[in-house]
Amino acid sequence: MVALYIFVCRLKMRNETTTYMLNLVVSDTLFVFSLPFRAFYFINRQWPFGNALCKISVALFYTNMYGSILFLTCISMDRFLAIVYPFASRTLRTKRNARIACTLIWVVLLSGGLSASFVMDTTSYTNNTIYCFENYSNLQWKSKVSKVVVFMTTVGFLIPLMINFICSMRVLQTLRHPESINRGGQLNKAKILRMIVVHLLIFCFCFFPYNVNLVFYTLVRSQVITNCTVESVVRTIYPIAFCIAVTNCCFDPVIYYFTSETIQNSIKRKSYAVRKNTLNTTIDNSVNNRNYSMNKITSLKAKFIIEESTI
Repeated sequence: MVALYIFVCRLKMRNETTTYMLNLVVSDTLFVFSLPFRAFYFINRQWPFGNALCKISVALFYTNMYGSILFLTCISMDRFLAIVYPFASRTLRTKRNARIACTLIWVVLLSGGLSASFVMDTTSYTNNTIYCFENYSNLQWKSKVSKVVVFMTTVGFLIPLMINFICSMRVLQTLRHPESINRGGQLNKAKILRMIVVHLLIFCFCFFPYNVNLVFYTLVRSQVITNCTVESVVRTIYPIAFCIAVTNCCFDPVIYYFTSETIQNSIKRKSYAVRKNTLNTTIDNSVNNRNYSMNKITSLKAKFIIEESTI
């Protein structure tokens, strides 16, 4: 919610990167609304909220996870174009094209997530217990669920993973060019390397375990793999990988900060304004109480004038 406030109310300048980030914030926020229902379900192992809310909860989870993957991929591609092809990509890297890309992603996410959750029977009944998106029969896994998983994993994870990796490698190759080795270039290089590391770490940590385990889980449930040891390991890892995938909502604000100088400057301006008000109050009190010398007050003012010019 803080990130949403900054994007909507604090940022005066928006570019294509902040457009992707704003959509990432919306995706995270929608998913967070479904977390209380999921928390209740996993604690009580009972879903009392009805079939429709189960379908919506399932759709929001996959919309968030694969939406995060696709929006992060857009950010990676935008950074790749800006660094590797800075002049040729000017006409391509526009806010209008970013909005078009985000619209297409939302169409794919909502049509895929909602259609998959509403076509399939997301609730199941065992011993008077209602499960949400669990305990499918092996027949259901073979006929419907396995096909949905193959599509989601391929389009929503494998292809974006390859794009992110290729874009990052190309950016790193570009940074090795001699013309980028100067004082200004080194500073920019450090920032770009930091962005790439943070981006790839979050991407791999959050999404790799769940999607890889989901493939093996599907093979086990579809009885393609019948080894009992593999089945036991996959079933044990599944809820852990699920929780790790959900943590992308916690790590996304790190990406907002480290990949956007606009956000950093906005936070710095806010911090500067608070400290300036504190300084003015301190000076007023000091003058009234004669606790500070004029040299001390002048020094404090000079410090904030310099800081203001840098911001």
